[in-house]
Amino acid sequence: MKIIINGCNGKMGQVLTKQIENDPDLEIVAGVDRTPDKYKNKYPVYKDIFEFKGKADVVIDFSNPYYLPGLLDYCIEKNLPIVIATTGFSNKDYKDIQKSSKKIPIFYSANMSLGINVLIKLVREAAKILAESFDIEIIEKHHNNKIDAPSGTAYMIANKINEELNNSKEYVFGRYTKKEKRNKNEIGIHAIRGGTIVGEHSVIFAGLDEIIEIKHTAMSKNIFAIGAIKAAKFIVNKDKGLYSMDDLVIT
Repeated sequence: MKIIINGCNGKMGQVLTKQIENDPDLEIVAGVDRTPDKYKNKYPVYKDIFEFKGKADVVIDFSNPYYLPGLLDYCIEKNLPIVIATTGFSNKDYKDIQKSSKKIPIFYSANMSLGINVLIKLVREAAKILAESFDIEIIEKHHNNKIDAPSGTAYMIANKINEELNNSKEYVFGRYTKKEKRNKNEIGIHAIRGGTIVGEHSVIFAGLDEIIEIKHTAMSKNIFAIGAIKAAKFIVNKDKGLYSMDDLVIT
């Protein structure tokens, strides 16, 4: 399977490169990055994806929301499936992804870890049972170089819980300057940035005299690369449409 890595010289792009190079069934035919000469990769790297004239089977994107429009245009033009693992998208970006998925297969997840997606299944079930009498709080921790806050994964967890509860909850981001009691319809979302924390997400259900906490800790970035590769293998022969980790986990 021939792969283009968008954002190949970023931290995740380099982790993904090593994982792909260890798989004899995969080949990186090109990389795309704003600093193409940053590393000596074993494959050609371009500043603009349209500069690549070869053939590919799938694109894996670990980059920046800024590059999304051009990336989608390229994949539509070449009729290429794409795995989008970038975070920090705007509402317009999400709409563009949904619109493009009517023309090509798109696999999108704010977190490519299989473990995180198991956590989401667990907290959805817990929310159905506990939401009436328990408060729900989400705490996420990441390294000090992460730009977006809260994380895309925290949003994804909150959104899945809220879907389970008929979108009856409102999100509160931290409580600085607030001088009032917590409302029952809140989901609190809190971001911590420090050191080299790869990623940690906790969902707390706090009730009367009891607390349930469901937590996932990423020990390295390899888990995200492995998940992205699984997603690429899953989507490469799929029909147009928008796919997620739910589809992969169920399969």
